[in-house]
Amino acid sequence: MSSVSGVIRVTVAPEHDGERLDRALALLVADVSRAEVVRWIEAGRVRLAGRTVTKASERVRAGQAIEAEPLPPPPSDARPDASVRFRVLHQDDAVIVVDKPAGVVVHPAKGHWEGTLVNGLLALGPLAADDEPSARPGIVHRIDKDTSGVLVVARTPLAREALKAAFARHDIERVYDALVVGTVNDTTIRTLHERHPTDRKKFTGKRGGKRAVTHVRVVERFAGATRVECRLETGRTHQIRVHLAEAGAPLLGDALYGKPPRDPILRAIGEALGRQALHARVLGFVHPTRGEALRFEAPWPEDFAAAVEALRARRPLGAT
Repeated sequence: MSSVSGVIRVTVAPEHDGERLDRALALLVADVSRAEVVRWIEAGRVRLAGRTVTKASERVRAGQAIEAEPLPPPPSDARPDASVRFRVLHQDDAVIVVDKPAGVVVHPAKGHWEGTLVNGLLALGPLAADDEPSARPGIVHRIDKDTSGVLVVARTPLAREALKAAFARHDIERVYDALVVGTVNDTTIRTLHERHPTDRKKFTGKRGGKRAVTHVRVVERFAGATRVECRLETGRTHQIRVHLAEAGAPLLGDALYGKPPRDPILRAIGEALGRQALHARVLGFVHPTRGEALRFEAPWPEDFAAAVEALRARRPLGAT
């Protein structure tokens, strides 16, 4: 491969004979995603054997020359904001892994155009842009505003596509710690998952939609509450909150899917926490460019730890 004045020049190798143009070019050029290559092709910036090609499905032949003029990344609607606070667990040229505090929205959206995690991350450097200008550059998964814990964000288009594919394959380790009101046992919850038919802020597993699977393990029992570990097999919006609430054990402090406990002590602990008792403790994935297995763990934030200690101060019902 050669590059002169921003033009990339490659020759189709014999092993790529008959491949689609977009796939062949993505394989021949380092650190570029197939989606990005399609963007170049559709913009008329790729030539195959001397002629401009605008169809990504065009087939290539061994020995043909390909020239490509990369497009600049689309601008993001989000603006850098160094005042947003979060802890960086890992960063390199491809990804950045952070411990997001509760109360911080992941990316700009209606009602939260500033002060988001994306705004804070942009203050540290560029993130992978979507194919169109977007308020969510680099975002491949999310956790709720009032959920704390580990999140990975892509810094390059190639990393974004690789991570999106890993999440789609459910090839990511995600472990959450949760405090629930009531009693729950070790179980695997399998439902379909879709938006609630009457309350558009909520989701439900009682109708149809996409497959959703949560593996629940009891860690500690308290009077009137339980600490559980939830491993996600799939990652639907609000999945853990919906699964536990519809199993009769809503998250402590979850105003959307639960209600204040009758027990005054539990109610006081939930009010002091001021959010749903959910923490994304572990995130494990294969690095999108290096191929190494990475695993990150975020300790409980102070509010979650205080809630656990308050529950322990009551007479425990036992432990598992």
